[in-house]
Amino acid sequence: MRVIRNATLADGRVRDVRIGDDGRIDAVGTDLDGETLRDATGKRLLPGMIDAHVHFRQPGYAHKETWASGSRSAAAGGVTTVVDQPNTDPPTVDGAAFDAKEAFARDSLVDFGINGGVTEDWDPDTLFDRPLFALGEVFLADSTGDMGIDPELFEDAVRRATEEDVVVTVHAEDASYFDDDARDRDDPDAWSAYRTAQAEAVAVARAVEVGTEVGATLHIAHTSTPEGIDQATATGATTEVTPHHLFLSREDLSDLGTFGRMNPPLRSEERRLAVFDRVADGTVDIVATDHAPHTREEKDASIWDAPSGVPGVETALPLLLAAAEQGHLGYERVRDLTAATVAEIFSVPHKGRIEAGRDADLVLVDPDAVREIRAEDLHTNCDWTPFEGMDGLFPELTVVGGTVVWENERPGEDGDGTFGDHAGRNVRRPD
Repeated sequence: MRVIRNATLADGRVRDVRIGDDGRIDAVGTDLDGETLRDATGKRLLPGMIDAHVHFRQPGYAHKETWASGSRSAAAGGVTTVVDQPNTDPPTVDGAAFDAKEAFARDSLVDFGINGGVTEDWDPDTLFDRPLFALGEVFLADSTGDMGIDPELFEDAVRRATEEDVVVTVHAEDASYFDDDARDRDDPDAWSAYRTAQAEAVAVARAVEVGTEVGATLHIAHTSTPEGIDQATATGATTEVTPHHLFLSREDLSDLGTFGRMNPPLRSEERRLAVFDRVADGTVDIVATDHAPHTREEKDASIWDAPSGVPGVETALPLLLAAAEQGHLGYERVRDLTAATVAEIFSVPHKGRIEAGRDADLVLVDPDAVREIRAEDLHTNCDWTPFEGMDGLFPELTVVGGTVVWENERPGEDGDGTFGDHAGRNVRRPD
């Protein structure tokens, strides 16, 4: 057995953490017996981040990201489990597509879950036979059908998911509340003007109404407005916020240009601050990245032609940890936002906390090592970041299931910081 010694946990306790040969935490205490893996005196040890919202792009778009590159980036940022969304090619809407994606996911360095999806062609009979993490980013269409699926199919999908005890992750924007006058503009802010804040709040209200009717467990993805957050939490739905909606606003678009286009879009600075307050005070349940990489060439287009999405799986936890060091968030809050509460929402009892019996998914950071985020230092296939120049506190050690998968001070033989032949596991598959 190996021991990380004298680590300061999120709640401030200084403890040894012993990792068993089965890859789980054997004990948390003081003066534990075992081989020393690391003397962590003066350093923080947290459970690895469970990123419940990534787009690793395989199958279909490997030029943007692969499971190998995306999971390497995740490990370098302290993410030990990722949950991939269904909008690949083919989309993950039936059993065959799920199996094909899981085959790609075997290249993952970190543990993973796979979300199913709903389209007009979805096949719940085969999809629900698979170990789904959730129905991910289910879109409720507006009356014109411009987005997502029609209300009847949405209600049917939510009902079926409820019968299968599956959480439904909803992308809440109502296209009938988009501002068509903004289509006459070509400046970077036009996208935010077009996809209005009201569109989110209205869509959240409609989704939770359906969820309440059928007794569903709803999770609202990437909430970007205080109105949307408040609408969801008032009805018992859980919410996530992305790092880009937490740390960036429309004021940054003059620098970001089309690289700042995402769905939902960036909001006003006033709304960003209100969202941050809700993250800090416990109103928001989790932070998830919506890691959606595109190449620089793809993003370097007009505001109406550039694809939506930004990378973020490697920078999310470092941004939050830097905010904790700067006094904007507590370390316990970071732990809950990125690990403990995520495990609770999606029923992964063997992850999310540093406790005996849980998976040894661990992240060690040196509080004195805050540095500027630079795209050239990151490990995704995407060679840019919207957080360029911002402060991040990156891990010096990332452990997944008891195996060191990232160690900045001692990179692997190929120089990319990965170790051995560790393979991530589907968290829904039985051991």
